Amino acid sequence: MLRGFYTAAAGMIAQQRRQEMLSNNIANINTPGYKADQSSLRTFPSMLLERMDSNGKTPLTIPGQKQSGQLATGVYMQEAIPNFVQGDMQESGVNTDLALVQGSVPIDKKTGKPGSLFYMVETAAGETRYTRNGHFAVDAKNNLVTADGNYVLDTNGKHITVSDENFTVNGEGVILDHGRNAGRLGVALITNPMDLVKEGNGLMKLQSTQKPGSATANPQVAYQVKQGFVERSNVDAEQSMTDMMEAYRSFEANQKVLQAYDRSMEKAANEVGKIG
Repeated sequence: MLRGFYTAAAGMIAQQRRQEMLSNNIANINTPGYKADQSSLRTFPSMLLERMDSNGKTPLTIPGQKQSGQLATGVYMQEAIPNFVQGDMQESGVNTDLALVQGSVPIDKKTGKPGSLFYMVETAAGETRYTRNGHFAVDAKNNLVTADGNYVLDTNGKHITVSDENFTVNGEGVILDHGRNAGRLGVALITNPMDLVKEGNGLMKLQSTQKPGSATANPQVAYQVKQGFVERSNVDAEQSMTDMMEAYRSFEANQKVLQAYDRSMEKAANEVGKIG
């Protein structure tokens, strides 16, 4: 009886976490370059039930006896996996908005899936991070930065400096600042995007110790930088709302199971075995 409590409660917790993930996706539906998370639900290990005889022996020692069966021990949300499919391009008209349009990318031999391209940025702590959010700006020191003030890096890992916002960027990411070559946008090739972990504000950290490759020096990689455009979030609003309703219904069903177990336990404690 008590195992039913744990199984129903585990289902409620899993659906609650899934609901929180979907809510975060919908909240970032207008965030440029945002990659929607997808949930991965797994069951806890099943338990094998065996009936004991009066001598304390298992059914395996008695010819003709059978195992009682298996008992599921609940479900849990193992992880939230980002969906790295490219979002739609939206024209913003802002000169500092630079959308990264991914073309052909080599297939990773280990995963059998294509890699992904990202802008390289540097945080205030001097650490390299990766982003698809090309909503950039020019700070007071004439550095090209993200909306949160992280430095946009060139192909050599250096800060990009421009005179003002009136610069131009060609399709290959080369920045021309009033006729001066101000560098080329650093675009990294992450062969296995699943090695990336979200840190918030559109930034991702690479967990793997292997350094990412440069997309600009790889003849197998094709991409284009579009100035005055941003990459929209790849969140599917309609599907996310449907999934939220499904998660809510599953949570509600587990809740009713938990309430039924509670009523049964109350009856067993207060009425079963009562002497009239």
